[in-house]
Amino acid sequence: MTLSASKEALKKYFGYDTFRPMQAEIIEQVYQGKDALVLMPTGGGKSLCYQIPAITLPGAAVVVSPLISLMKDQVEGLRANGVRAAFLNSSLSEMEQRQVEDAFFNGELDLLYVSPEKLVSQNFIPLLKRASINLFAIDEAHCISAWGHDFRPEYTQMRFLKAEFKDVPVIALTATADKLTRKDIISQLKLKEPRTFIASFDRPNLSLEVRPGQRRREQIIRFIQKRPKQPGIIYCLSRKSTESLAEKLREAGIDAAHYHAGMDAGERTKVQEDFTNDNTLVICATVAFGMGIDKSNIRWVIHYNLPKNIESYYQEIGRAGRDGAKADTLLFYSYQDVMMLEDILKQNESDMLDVKIAKLERMRQYAEAVGCRRRILLSYFSEDVHEDCGNCDICKNPPKAFDGAVIAQKALSAIYRLRQSVGMTTVIDVLRGSGKKEMFERGYHEIKTYGAGRDIPFLEWQHYLLQLLNYGYIEIAHDQNGVVKLTPASRRVLFENEKVQLVRFATIKERQQADKAKAKQGAKPQRVRDELFEKLRQLRKQLAQERGVPPYIVFNDATLEEMAAVRPMADEEMKNISGVGERKLQLYGSYFIDAIIEFVGAAGSHGKTSTYQVTYEMYQRGLSVEEIARKRQAPPSTIYSHLAILYEQGRDIALEEMVSPAEVDKVLKCLRYLQEPYKLKDIYDYLGEQVPYHRIRLALAYGKREGPSTGSG
Repeated sequence: MTLSASKEALKKYFGYDTFRPMQAEIIEQVYQGKDALVLMPTGGGKSLCYQIPAITLPGAAVVVSPLISLMKDQVEGLRANGVRAAFLNSSLSEMEQRQVEDAFFNGELDLLYVSPEKLVSQNFIPLLKRASINLFAIDEAHCISAWGHDFRPEYTQMRFLKAEFKDVPVIALTATADKLTRKDIISQLKLKEPRTFIASFDRPNLSLEVRPGQRRREQIIRFIQKRPKQPGIIYCLSRKSTESLAEKLREAGIDAAHYHAGMDAGERTKVQEDFTNDNTLVICATVAFGMGIDKSNIRWVIHYNLPKNIESYYQEIGRAGRDGAKADTLLFYSYQDVMMLEDILKQNESDMLDVKIAKLERMRQYAEAVGCRRRILLSYFSEDVHEDCGNCDICKNPPKAFDGAVIAQKALSAIYRLRQSVGMTTVIDVLRGSGKKEMFERGYHEIKTYGAGRDIPFLEWQHYLLQLLNYGYIEIAHDQNGVVKLTPASRRVLFENEKVQLVRFATIKERQQADKAKAKQGAKPQRVRDELFEKLRQLRKQLAQERGVPPYIVFNDATLEEMAAVRPMADEEMKNISGVGERKLQLYGSYFIDAIIEFVGAAGSHGKTSTYQVTYEMYQRGLSVEEIARKRQAPPSTIYSHLAILYEQGRDIALEEMVSPAEVDKVLKCLRYLQEPYKLKDIYDYLGEQVPYHRIRLALAYGKREGPSTGSG
């Protein structure tokens, strides 16, 4: 199988001309029959990495997905694109399950989605062995690792795949996994010499903001009011707070509902479906809500409380802006949140308690940081970034920084000379020349950097080291008792004199006070929509309701934004819009083209598109003069006039279908008896009112384009 086939499938089924970074390489890995571990952020295009091979290779792909609702959404989306897909889970009746299994066995499916429980069940494995399988895709693969943030024991049973299906490639995919989790995924699944693909975790369309936790409800109400008609999620720590916050929002006139695991299953399903279908715009939810939502047009995510770790936070904010259009994220932070989360972690006994506490501490450090938040997130996932993002609250209002290269070099040198074998507190003690007994017992007093930073107080050193950690110059090895390690970036500081910008401790305290003062103020409104986008959004909702599917299944927000900007008014133009494949063009193209033409026509001459061009686009699509007039809310005479002018300009107009050769001859012959400039009424009267005005206009257009000799004899 070649990549040209995969490109054809990409355009035909999904409406995209090019792959995103790494997708083509991952697909090629599968084509070669090799295993892979794929780390790609939410909205980064993970699904295409197994969907394209599944469509283009003989046989079917088996996709393991942990949530029933997510399977249903993904299968609906694939079917809407013309892909043969189905799912097997407990929501189906016995007869429905048998029908799907028969289709799978008979080669009538490209993709089969199953739950982990279904995959490892004794009655399903024999069917797998008899079917033609081209690929196993393990989605949310971090669930297999106890180091991950969402460990699920049933995932660990899937290691049998490589033993039973030696020649079938396995691709494990996740949006959030640190180094430890990655190693564990490969080990648990027993992947054979897999290639690890780590796409950029950067989601530049997401703005990042952290605010102090004072007056959260008032701030949230102002935030939402400045983003009308934009769907969003508010994550809360407790079930009770989801209910009380949703009630407060409704009192403020905001369409909001709550969602948590304690609700009746039917009630939860209704809330989720209403949100998916844009019938409810705001959901106040615990983290039980989200993984099962394959909704691409979520425009914002708010965290009412601090998440337990950066992996969870990154995955949750990643549910916003999956269509690539602009989206906002807001995190509220207070020290009470940290204490509450520590208590929760300690109450739930766990072998991994120390690691979980350490990860919570990293989350706190992110919230308190004074450097570019995106750099902090990316460095956490081992992505080396040099530049600030310009799209977070710190970058938009940066604190005063200073050249911290010397301080950084002292710290990194101390870590290097301590052989990367101690924790952060010991590093600071060495830098400050501590007189602790441990310093002398272990010989730390003899290293060159002992006492090199005695002029800087302990708390200040702590803040500088945290900044180095957040920027990716150092990292913490949780599986080695939290020792501090160097990174490729730290070596550039030590040996290549890379500059390091740090923020002074005093500035940090000043900024925290300023942030608290600003907590009472609302954020500036951000407009990312126009009138045409709103018209298309309403059309999308109407079409979705008529077909019983979520609106994003029709088109996502990014596709609508591109339509609103480009304004395609013919099938060929619509095909060039990202996200419009052959099937969707066939199902929905004419509806959206008509809406765009009506909008542009009602607005008159708009930008580069003249009112004549609007008429011409509609005429090209086979609409009659009467239909064009009705859609454009104009008299037919105006449309005939447009077509006459277009004919004069050389456009392809079938004039003979609107005016007969005899009528053209009569009109052009009578001109010799009339004075210029010719008036339609004079011609109409001269011909004894036998030729209608619109046909006279068309005959004159013919004469202008074809030359004066016509009808002169």
